[in-house]
Amino acid sequence: MSKHSDNKYPKLHNAMWPGLVGKGSPGAEPCIDLDTMLDLTARAEVDGIKFDGVDIFLFEPHIGIDITDDDIKAAADKIRGKGFVVGSVVAPVWPPTGGGSAMGSEEDRRKFVEQVRKACRIGKKLREIGARPYGVVRIDSASGVTDWDADPKGNTKKIARTFREAATVAEDFGERLAAEGEICWGGMHSWRKMVDLLEETDRPGTVGFQADMAHTLLYTMGYNAEKDAILPPGYDWKDRRKLDAALKKLTAALRPWTIDFHIAQNNATVHGSGTHDKTGRHCLVNAPDGKLDIPHHAGYWLRDEQHKLTKNFMHICWDGCMFPNDVMKQQQTWNDILGAMIAVRDRHGWSTLG
Repeated sequence: MSKHSDNKYPKLHNAMWPGLVGKGSPGAEPCIDLDTMLDLTARAEVDGIKFDGVDIFLFEPHIGIDITDDDIKAAADKIRGKGFVVGSVVAPVWPPTGGGSAMGSEEDRRKFVEQVRKACRIGKKLREIGARPYGVVRIDSASGVTDWDADPKGNTKKIARTFREAATVAEDFGERLAAEGEICWGGMHSWRKMVDLLEETDRPGTVGFQADMAHTLLYTMGYNAEKDAILPPGYDWKDRRKLDAALKKLTAALRPWTIDFHIAQNNATVHGSGTHDKTGRHCLVNAPDGKLDIPHHAGYWLRDEQHKLTKNFMHICWDGCMFPNDVMKQQQTWNDILGAMIAVRDRHGWSTLG
């Protein structure tokens, strides 16, 4: 008799972009190729359970944003050959990757929307060939907090305008956009500012929130937005009741917008590498200084105020951004991560659609 539940949902995915984010630039670690990331994910297994799929970053050297239809099919065949489907895809909206600031010049904003268009085209094609049964296109403001702070109201309106234009493009492809809340993105750097931006964008059927447990923990602490802190200064992390209360308040505000979700661990510090600005540190699932009880705190996102399952997304993904390469290349890393995700599904999953 299995010690795990019979829950089939949410499906369990691993992110491929930790092989690229914060890597490949001068002084940073080299990128990890897609084949290696897929192999490590495919070899992970806990009690006979394996990952169901992967989420991908549409950028070289993994999968280029200007890829042809034939190459999309070839990439899908490679991924399906490992036993996976594709879930969410990340649009390369940042200036260094061909995009532009969502609150920048007209040219910047045009580049941002064009990258979203290209990502939606790939996402739709993957759906058409049967390789992508669910998932969203991920975006953020591609703007720094300091630049945003020069004109908070005006810049939030600019970002919202860009997001609305991107939403119209996404709708043409049958896609939805999830804005990732991180403390490093202007206009998205606190939970209150994130809600303000989503409300200003006002496209709830198309533009939602992508929650990452490592980043949203930093929201409760007020990093880059001290006035929006929920936890008190000098908070004692041994007081779990205050942490639970803070996450309850946070998720009550953002859960209704959440359409994509990352399981992660955080030790209440920030970290950056390569060209990536400092943001909530992604730690190993069993890090001794990790502050989150992953199965417990994931439930704040997966269940509503009445503790009923929301079923707002069909898969969950692990994000290990900026893990050192030597850690990422250890198979035990991915087995441990998979085990934590299984525990989340055991506690907060479901077995049938509808």
